Amino acid sequence: MRPYNFSAGPAVMPDAVLAQAAAEMLDWHGSGMGVMEMSHRGKEFGEIYAQAQADLRELLAVPEHFKLLFMQGGGLAENAIVPLNLSQGQTADFVVTGSWSQKSLAEARKYCTAHEAANTQAKGHTTLADPATWQLSDKPAYVHICSNETINGVEYHALPDLKALGCDAPLVVDFSSHVASRPVDWSRVGLAFGGAQKNLGPAGLTLVVVRDDLLDRTLAICPSAFSYRTVADNDSMFNTPPTYSIYIAGLVFKWLKEQGGIAAIEARNIAKAELLYNAIDSSGLFVIRVARDCRSRMNVPFYLRDESLNEAFLAGARERGLLQLKGHKSVGGMRASIYNAMPLEGVQALVNYMRDFEKTRA
Repeated sequence: MRPYNFSAGPAVMPDAVLAQAAAEMLDWHGSGMGVMEMSHRGKEFGEIYAQAQADLRELLAVPEHFKLLFMQGGGLAENAIVPLNLSQGQTADFVVTGSWSQKSLAEARKYCTAHEAANTQAKGHTTLADPATWQLSDKPAYVHICSNETINGVEYHALPDLKALGCDAPLVVDFSSHVASRPVDWSRVGLAFGGAQKNLGPAGLTLVVVRDDLLDRTLAICPSAFSYRTVADNDSMFNTPPTYSIYIAGLVFKWLKEQGGIAAIEARNIAKAELLYNAIDSSGLFVIRVARDCRSRMNVPFYLRDESLNEAFLAGARERGLLQLKGHKSVGGMRASIYNAMPLEGVQALVNYMRDFEKTRA
């Protein structure tokens, strides 16, 4: 049995996907080529790309008036690419709920006036600010949120409704670390982006879902390869795309459909998260600091009340085949990332180990 990998990203992949990729490594469907060897403009890769895009649109129920773009650079690059495409050099609003939205705010300041509409730092980024308390600009070019903070473990369980707040700006969502783990209310979204390396596939691929009416706001200084209009008009083939990452992501999309789609995956994710949170909440040794109403289903940061036990806990976890549980260096503690590909059995194994570890320290 393989160890259980709780890495925040690049992260665990479905065994079936890795096995299929291995089987097709030297020869994809009798073509005589591995996918890494194919021209991105050839018939073979064209089939892979078209199927991946169709499966993703179906899985995420993306309306036809949104473009699906397969780009590069990860979420960090999108922190620059979004204001280059949407800000028109004006004011954009940012709701800072953790490390990633803070990075988004800082990067956008290079290209536009970036206004901080809310910031939960005073509470250690352990909660979300009620949208009714946001200090939005009069006419922002867009409003940016990170809907799941990978490091801090806070998640929007419902996207904010900007229209209900009297704001007509498009909502920009960094959904990198919980994309495809739950449905998306596209009626509230103008643009969503995410790196693939957490829930969709390997590092190298960045997904952008952008509403058609937002494609023509690009600043003149924007590099051509980063222009959403250019990428959309060229069907993500303006430059050589990350072909192998798209191929693997396509296999993940098929795997998700075989599991029953997003509704079935969401139910499984709820069960995994409840199992782990209940174990922590009932523990005398472990503690979680995130408010109950915004706990992430994907990234669970937790702490030992006696932090002198951290190294012993991690060493014991490795002996039990529980990998990558050390928390991010900026916040310390532990973190279990329980993405779509993490089976319930993996979470149960972690819970069993935590209980055993606590008994030995009682």
